[in-house]
Amino acid sequence: MGVAIAAVICAAGSSSRMGGTKKEYLPLPGAANSPTVLGAAVSAFASVPEITTIVIVVPEDTETGEAAARNALPPEMLDGTGPAVRFVTGGSTRRASVFNALRSLAADAPSYALIHDGARPWVSAALIERVIGTVKQYRAVIPLLPLTETPKETDLPLDGSLGSGPVFVKQQLKRAFIGTAQTPQAFAFPEILAAHEKAAAQEGREFTDDAEVWAEFCGPVAIIPGEIANRKITFKEDISC
Repeated sequence: MGVAIAAVICAAGSSSRMGGTKKEYLPLPGAANSPTVLGAAVSAFASVPEITTIVIVVPEDTETGEAAARNALPPEMLDGTGPAVRFVTGGSTRRASVFNALRSLAADAPSYALIHDGARPWVSAALIERVIGTVKQYRAVIPLLPLTETPKETDLPLDGSLGSGPVFVKQQLKRAFIGTAQTPQAFAFPEILAAHEKAAAQEGREFTDDAEVWAEFCGPVAIIPGEIANRKITFKEDISC
């Protein structure tokens, strides 16, 4: 039997920037075999033979919880012929939701865990396989895309600040050394579970992604090239691009 690898698919968010519409459950144009955003994302992981278990993190709300997530998946995904698929209720933040999923995997004790955004339906099996190959070497890896435009650090957070008053450039950043992180991010399972336990104990502090949790408590994170097609759906316009 090969190395046990689990995938965590995060779909517990409120989709507030979609106007409250649960983006993971929306139809995905052109995806005949996986007609929803979530279905396409999960199908990509189910197609990789090394993945033995898929945990989908869903909202606690009854209207968008496990039943709705099941309905968003192709029926064959739940017939027991592929990886085991199960559902876990999310927490108050993305980090807390991932922690819930990792704790649910503790009894399975996989060697590695891949953590992916359920709103990235265009992830390819080839990228997933490259992530798996690299995590076996370095124990932590993320896909990264180089920036194509010049970044600036501002004196106020841009989310909610633009348009409400003056915002100024604080620092000129070097584009060559900055990239945008994608998912799936992959980690050695015992270490990422322990790192999330430590992160959960730090009240009042949040982490932008799982790579930051690993870097804070475990060490370096390796990088592989991301894929332009592996974009995340955030706004309504993204789903028809």
